[in-house]
Amino acid sequence: MILIADSGSTKTDWAVVSEKGKITTIKTPGINPYYQGADSIIKALKINLKPELTAFTIQKVYFYGAGCTDEKGEVVKQALKKIFPNIEIAVNNDLLAAARATCGHEKGIACILGTGANSCYFDGITIQENVPPLGYILGDEGSGAYIGIKLLSNFLKGEFPELLKVSFMESYQIKKDTVLEAVYRKPYPNRYLAGFSRFAHRYKNHPYIIKLLEEGFQGFFDRNVMKYESCNTVPVHFVGSIAFHFKDILVRESQKKKIILGNILESPITGLADYHQPA
Repeated sequence: MILIADSGSTKTDWAVVSEKGKITTIKTPGINPYYQGADSIIKALKINLKPELTAFTIQKVYFYGAGCTDEKGEVVKQALKKIFPNIEIAVNNDLLAAARATCGHEKGIACILGTGANSCYFDGITIQENVPPLGYILGDEGSGAYIGIKLLSNFLKGEFPELLKVSFMESYQIKKDTVLEAVYRKPYPNRYLAGFSRFAHRYKNHPYIIKLLEEGFQGFFDRNVMKYESCNTVPVHFVGSIAFHFKDILVRESQKKKIILGNILESPITGLADYHQPA
């Protein structure tokens, strides 16, 4: 059996794939080596994952994760080795997961719009180009964290329409000091910010929210997708909760850019299971 993971900052989707192709899925909290050390990751795996695998004999692990650069990916690999000793383990970044899950073995542009954002040009085998996303402070246009920043900033500066202002306050009991503490002092500020995208989804038909989302997706296309020479000649695929749940607005904005829109998946885990299906 093989174990596949797609991990973002908020959650990790796991798939156990048997030799006959049967897929069993598991969900655990996110793992990101930019915010967690090896000891923290090991503890999380022991608590959240290992009890779910007692019925399976894992022979190989493919882990795809946010923040898994060559250096940081080694931190995840060493943590996984503590949980799965003497088993082959491959660790790659979440962008390769998006590319393999959506493009398969074909050329395309693969994008992530979830808690964070990213994109790449994939030639069917490897990632050939990557416009740097720069994280939620300098980039990540259109992501859950971007939406949260806009909502919180606009609310605290008194730029909300009255209906949304009342509902936002009732939903979150927002206080400036609490927000500043969560964003600037506590761990996982990107998760905190992205959590407010649920409010945007609740009011996704409100003109104010529509405009906010349109601007975010326009920014993502302009500053990321349109930088690729092949942006209008190959399919542009998406994975992530933001792309999936705001699909209608994303489709409209892609049409304005004359983009050939491909797959839009909430999670790449099923596509990865197909990609790694035993021959």
